[in-house]
Amino acid sequence: MATKTKKPATKKRVTGEFRFAHRGGATDYPALLRHYREAFQLPQPLLVRLTGFSPRSVAKWSQGEAPSPKQEKALVEMDRLLDGLSRVMEPAEIGRWLKQPNKAFGGSTPLQVVERGELDRLWRMLYDLESGQPG
Repeated sequence: MATKTKKPATKKRVTGEFRFAHRGGATDYPALLRHYREAFQLPQPLLVRLTGFSPRSVAKWSQGEAPSPKQEKALVEMDRLLDGLSRVMEPAEIGRWLKQPNKAFGGSTPLQVVERGELDRLWRMLYDLESGQPG
């Protein structure tokens, strides 16, 4: 007779909200963006820069309008990034960290790296931090 093993408790994360909210059907975009602003200290202008879309688009999502498929893809990618960052730092520090120059990025801010389309550099940094690899 097989015995069931108890799964180890996992740390409750404040991310992954987009994927979770989207599974059941319609996503509550105003609540989702409010969550990003509050949990990660990401004001609207920072959300605009992270997604790469206009302030008007982000304002429309905040008011309940669904993003286009291209915009939704950007939101999913942003959610993945926030999830990864929250594994290596306190979620409430992410907004501040994104705006600080970082030696790992040649003095650029992580936000500038995202805006230049070099997101792979952030993923590489996250991998190095999580795996204990020297950066």
